[in-house]
Amino acid sequence: MSLDLGQFRDLVVRPTLKEFGMYSEAAEQLLMGTIAQESRGTYLKQLGNGPALGLFQMEPNTHEDIWLNYLKYRPTTQEELLAQVPSASHDYALMHHVPPHEELVSNLKYATIMCRLHYRRVPKSLPKAGDIEGLARYWKEHYNTALGAGTVEEFCENFPKELYQ
Repeated sequence: MSLDLGQFRDLVVRPTLKEFGMYSEAAEQLLMGTIAQESRGTYLKQLGNGPALGLFQMEPNTHEDIWLNYLKYRPTTQEELLAQVPSASHDYALMHHVPPHEELVSNLKYATIMCRLHYRRVPKSLPKAGDIEGLARYWKEHYNTALGAGTVEEFCENFPKELYQ
């Protein structure tokens, strides 16, 4: 059994991106493709004992880097994000500057915005909405990286095309 990606898009991804002023159809499609490729909308921890967490399979080092080397210089965005983290983690984040990595697993809104921020710090524009191969190349270059096992072809295969017909 896996997650209903249509519901996830409509109830989590789209509203979260809009709430933070980061919505575009291309951004939504990139995030939905990332979920479909990285976790198949099923896994919350990387298979094979890897470090990646959550539906977007973000690695703890990447999560920490976003906070320390990107959000640190964008106080307004950082405050908005901290408002979304559950109160138990909020105090931790204020003291340690990075919310616990487990938030990527248990907080869908938080995981969504962290994935979008990962892509947003790339200075290159997103491909156009509907350009699945372009989105796949963008994912490969900026999320999976050249060293990652995923391929552009896999991303295109796994992309939830039925959501965008």
